[in-house]
Amino acid sequence: MQPPRTIFYTGKGGVGKTSVAAATALRAAAAGMRTIVVSTDPAHSLSDSLGREVGPDPTRVAPMLCAQEVEARREMERNWGTVRRWMGSALAEQGVSEIAAEELTVPPGVDELFSLLEVQRHHRSGEYDLIIVDCAPTGETLRLLSFPEVARWWLEKVVPREGLLVGAARPLARSLLDLELPGSDVLAEVHGLVANLVSMNAILRDRSRTSVRLVMSPDRMVVAEAKRTFTYLNLYGYLTDAVIVNRILPPETGDGYFGAWRERQTEQLAEIRDGFLPIPILTGRLLSEELLGTAMLERFGEEIFAAHEAGALLHSEPRDEFSSSEDGHAVVRVRLPFAERESLSLKRSGSELIVSAGRERRTMILPPALADREVATAELVRGVLEVRFADVRSTNSDDERSPAIRG
Repeated sequence: MQPPRTIFYTGKGGVGKTSVAAATALRAAAAGMRTIVVSTDPAHSLSDSLGREVGPDPTRVAPMLCAQEVEARREMERNWGTVRRWMGSALAEQGVSEIAAEELTVPPGVDELFSLLEVQRHHRSGEYDLIIVDCAPTGETLRLLSFPEVARWWLEKVVPREGLLVGAARPLARSLLDLELPGSDVLAEVHGLVANLVSMNAILRDRSRTSVRLVMSPDRMVVAEAKRTFTYLNLYGYLTDAVIVNRILPPETGDGYFGAWRERQTEQLAEIRDGFLPIPILTGRLLSEELLGTAMLERFGEEIFAAHEAGALLHSEPRDEFSSSEDGHAVVRVRLPFAERESLSLKRSGSELIVSAGRERRTMILPPALADREVATAELVRGVLEVRFADVRSTNSDDERSPAIRG
C-alpha cells in the first residue's frame, strides 16, 4: 500500500496559514482524497477556521475529511509518562518540591515534539491518503522538523551504551548516592520514543511523498523571514513544493488609501517570483469578509488551486548530491538559496560534516568513502554550497577542522 501524501504548512504568525491548510484539506477531500488536517500549533485556531468544534481526536468535519487539534500534554503523558514519574520520584527523594519537580521533568519545548508522533500514527494507520499539518509559526516548526535527525544521531551515539552503563551503575548509585536509577520500563519508553522519532525522520525525508509549503503575505518583513525559512528548510534537506502568497490587495481597492500599500505589495510579489521560482507560487486575494467556515474556505481553495491539484506534489528538486567533479574529486552539494557566505560555516569532525547557516545547524553523516578524506575547498556557488574532498586521506579522522567557505 502506498504511504499517504504529507504536507506541512508553515509561515510567520498572522499570514493565514491555518486558513490555507484548511482550504487545502477541503479541496483535496472534495477531489476524493481521504484527508485529515492536523493542527500542531499550541495556539490552535483550526476549530475557529472551520467554524466547528475540533477535538484532540480525529473529528469528521466534511465528507472524506477529518480534523484534529493535537493536545500536546496528552501526547506527552502517553509517550513520556513513565519517564516523568521516575524523574519526579528521583527529584522528590532529593528534596525538590512537587511543583518544581513537575516542571523539571519536562525539558523545554519537548511537548511540541509529541505532535510528530500523532502524524506518524496517522501515517501508519492506512486510513488517509493525505495528511495536512498546520504547524506552529516558523521558528517552532524548524525546531520540530530538525529534532528527528538529532534523535537519530543520539540513538546511534548514546543509546546502545546507556543500558549497559545503567545496569552496571545501579547498585553503586543506590548505595553511594541514595539514588534510584531508571528501570527497564523507563529505558524502554526512552528507546521507544527515540525509535519513533527516527522513524518519523524517514517520513519527513521522503521527498516523493512529503513536502513543506510556505505561506506568506507580500510584506517586506514577512518575505524576508520566508526567505530565511526556505534556506533553513533546504539546509535540513526538506522539500518545499509550493509558496502561497496570501492577502494580496485586489485592484478594486483603488488608488486612494490602499494605493501605496498595493504598490509595495506589487514590488514584493516581483521579488518573490524572482527568488522562489521555479517553485510554484500560488496566490490568494484579501477577501471582503473573514475566512471562517467551510463555504468561505472552499471559495478560497478554488482561487488558490485554480491551476493545481491541492494534494499533489507540485514541485520536486534534487536532494543533497554526493557526486564526482570533472577532475575526479568527490563533491557534496547542499542547496542553500538566499544564503550569504558570511552567515555560513563548515566544520568537519570525523565522519560528520556540520553545516551552519545563521542560527540553524545540520550534521551530515558522510558516506564511508569520504569519512577519512580531507576537505579541499568549500564554495557557495549560486545558492549551492559545494564541498570538495581531496584524494589525500586524513592522518587523524577524529580531528575537528573548520574549512573556510569561499564565494
